[in-house]
Amino acid sequence: MKNKLVKILSAIGTAALLSAAANAATLDNVKKKGVLSCGVTTGLPGFAAPDKNNKWSGLDVDVCRAVAAAVLGDAQKVKFVPLTAKERFTALQSGEIDLLSRNTTWTHTRDTSLGLNFAGVNYYDGQGFMVSKSLGVKSAKELDGAAVCIQAGTTTELNLADYFRENKMKYKAVVFDTSDQTRVGFEAGRCDMLTSDQSQLYALRTKLKKPSGAMVLPEVISKEPLGPVVRQGDDQWFNIVKWTLNALINAEEMGVTAANVDKMKGSKNPALKRLLGTSGDAGPKMGLSAEWAYRAIKQVGNYSESFERNIGQDSPLKIARGLNALWSKGGILYAPPIR
Repeated sequence: MKNKLVKILSAIGTAALLSAAANAATLDNVKKKGVLSCGVTTGLPGFAAPDKNNKWSGLDVDVCRAVAAAVLGDAQKVKFVPLTAKERFTALQSGEIDLLSRNTTWTHTRDTSLGLNFAGVNYYDGQGFMVSKSLGVKSAKELDGAAVCIQAGTTTELNLADYFRENKMKYKAVVFDTSDQTRVGFEAGRCDMLTSDQSQLYALRTKLKKPSGAMVLPEVISKEPLGPVVRQGDDQWFNIVKWTLNALINAEEMGVTAANVDKMKGSKNPALKRLLGTSGDAGPKMGLSAEWAYRAIKQVGNYSESFERNIGQDSPLKIARGLNALWSKGGILYAPPIR
């Protein structure tokens, strides 16, 4: 009986090791391919959108590029895979993509039952509502019985149902597969209001024929921490994505930018030396070069640089930092130290 039990436990252990080995090959696979496959939205200004030459840019795109710079030494070595909300998790689970960076909300269910790990938060958001100014309303609570444009396969569907139920209101959901389709439906008058993360609402408003004719209502009805996602079972890859994002945030806090990072490499500050790889072994511990964070910052910039050019004051969206300001400047953005 004892021998039989030993054999069973041995078999279970072998299966677990084989499973872990199968899942733990992301870094090797990315290096072998020479390109990072990154899942992004089908097109959301400020977060992930292609231009007329199919060059992608946005806050989520910069996460992909930073990881590519850290791993492959070149932020341009990224294959962007546009995915709808319904497609995104399957694409990651199946191995079609190496990383999902697609305005995706970190929730308990997603983090515990889909075989996925969230590697951090690159934008703190909340669900809101956009209406036509001609409707003459100032609050979502004035819209009992309204038709609402919404994207399928998102947390916004559940949040919307909870909000209307809590306020003893009714609504009619007009469901679309992509955020762009919700915008088209809203503009065509198929719904009274459009609901999504507030960041998306500001982005979608810029694409309306008459942006000034729409307004975002004051209600924020949920917490939507958005961030990059990887498969469970590969701690090395999880650490690489997590710490690359942390490096961009730490860089902002320490005043390191794409423009001054070369000069900063000569600093005697111990924290800067660890960040930029002139001391310590942060990179090698993850299977990367000592200059992994230096390359990400040099080629992509720190978190602030990415935020401002994509969705902040240097962009058409002009979103204020708000919660996404550093913890030391009134926000809640915070990264663990590299030490």
